[in-house]
Order: sequence, then C-alpha cells, then structure tokens
Amino acid sequence: MSKKRCDWCEKDPIYVAYHDNEWGVPISDDRKWFEFLLLESFQAGLSWLTILKKRENFKQAFDGFNYHKIAQYDELKYETLINDKGIVRNKLKIKATINNAQKFILIQKEFGSFNQYMQQFINYKTIQNHFHSVDDIPAKTKLSDQISKDLKKRGFKFVGSTIIYALMQATGLVNDHIVSCYKYHDI
Repeated sequence: MSKKRCDWCEKDPIYVAYHDNEWGVPISDDRKWFEFLLLESFQAGLSWLTILKKRENFKQAFDGFNYHKIAQYDELKYETLINDKGIVRNKLKIKATINNAQKFILIQKEFGSFNQYMQQFINYKTIQNHFHSVDDIPAKTKLSDQISKDLKKRGFKFVGSTIIYALMQATGLVNDHIVSCYKYHDI
C-alpha cells in the first residue's frame, strides 16, 4: 500500500522526494535558511518544480549558498549570473539575492543567528495547522505579513508575504501537510 501524501507533490518524483525528505521539516542551520530564502525568492512567479529542477545549478552558481561570499559579489559576478542559463536569469532577483545576503548577516549579528530571528515569530514551536485539503491552505497569513514587513523594514527584497509563507512551510515554521498525509504527524 502506498503512502498518502499531500496532493500537490504526487505528479513528479522530484516533488515526491522534496515532500518526503524536506518540506515542512524544521531547520536550524543558517546556510539552509539562506538556501530556502534564495530559492523561494527566485520562485516568485514560477512553479516550485522549476526551481527544484534548477536547485543544483543555483547551488553551483551561488557558491553553495554561502551568504558570506554572496554578500561580496561584485559587478563581474553579477554579469556571470545574468548569463548563467542554468538558473533563473532575473536581474532584480539576482540583485536582491546579493542584497539579502548582506542583510542576512546583519540579522545574524543582531540575533545570533537567522534561525533565532525566525524562531522568535513562532515562540520556538512549529505551528500545527489542521488542513484537510490542499485547497484549504492559505497563500499567506497575518504572521507571514508580519515577518515580511519586518524583513522589508530591514532592507530585504523579494520577501512578500506569499514568499515568506512558502518559506515558513518549507522550513517547518508551520506544518501544512494535510492531516491525512503520512508526514503530518512526523512534524
């Protein structure tokens, strides 16, 4: 008998692997936080599957998601990224990624880690939602609005409420597996 999963992931093996191994699993490593922040911002306006298929290319192009290196990117590196066919070549998103790496480091200095900063919004405990259908899951919430507003105030780009809610789902700040999904009780 096959496992019951969230409906959104059942059409592609890449989606299934992502769903089963990563989506909604709480993280604490700042490099992983930055990876998801980068990928979610590049996803805006595209399908998540497109981003997942290009994930390794993003990792290579952006120095293994090393935000310290990314924060130092110069015009030459920017031009290299604009011409990299393996990633999404959006000028604004690339510039935003460099900017966000710089702001990410500032948050680390203020809070000790980006994880600490994000966890404070949920009082260090995953929000357990109880959705019965993928159609019930919101695109954003009051909390994602709050986090988005705070990040924008700190100078981050491409961090709208919908992007932030997707980040919250991916990184386990919220458990949005539907209740019939086998992963629901694991989170």
